[in-house]
Amino acid sequence: MMLHPATVHFAMVLPVVASVFGIIYLIKKDKMSAQLSSLSTLVAAFAMIVAWYTGSEAGPQIYDYLSEAGQHELIEHKELGLYLAIALSIVAILKILGCKMQKFFIEAISIILLLLITATTFLQGKDGGEIVYEHGMPFKAYMIEDSLNEAQVNAEEEEDPEAKVEIYEETIEDIKLLSQEVNELYSDKSSAEESQEEEKEEE
Repeated sequence: MMLHPATVHFAMVLPVVASVFGIIYLIKKDKMSAQLSSLSTLVAAFAMIVAWYTGSEAGPQIYDYLSEAGQHELIEHKELGLYLAIALSIVAILKILGCKMQKFFIEAISIILLLLITATTFLQGKDGGEIVYEHGMPFKAYMIEDSLNEAQVNAEEEEDPEAKVEIYEETIEDIKLLSQEVNELYSDKSSAEESQEEEKEEE
C-alpha cells in the first residue's frame, strides 16, 4: 500500500500552520505564542520526516515504470525531500531551544528559516505533482499490478470458489474505477494543452 500520497499532504499543510503561529509570535511575543509556534514546528518536522520516509518506500515501487526523465525527476524529488526533512528538524530544535532559553533572536531566526523552508516545500509539492501528472501512467500500472497481487493473496486464503470469484470481481471493479479516474485526469490535461495550442495558433 502506497502511503506517500496521504502523508505528503500533512508535510505540505503543517509547515504553513507552523509559519502562521511563528508570525503570530513575532507580533505578540508572548509565552503562549512561543510555545504553540515551537510545538507546531516540531510536529511539522515530524510530518516532513514521515513524508520523506514514505516517499523513499514508494519510489522504488514505481521507479521502473517511469521514463528516463521521470526517473531523474524522482531522484531529485527524493533528495530535496531529505534536505527539507533535515533542515526543518534543525529549525525545530533551534525554535525549541530559543523558546526554552527565552532568546527572541534565536526564535526569530528559526521562524525566518521556517518561512523559507515552507516556500521550498511548495516547490517540492509542485515537482511531486509533475511526477504524478506528467509521468502518472506508471502509477496506474503499479496500482493495477498491486491490486491484482493483493487479490491473488486474498483468493488463496479462501477455500470457497464463490468467495474467490467475488474477490476477483471486486478487484476488477476497483481497477476499472482507477483506470477511469486516471483517464479522466489525462483527458482533462490533454484538453487543456489542446486549448493552449489553439490559443497560440490564433495569436
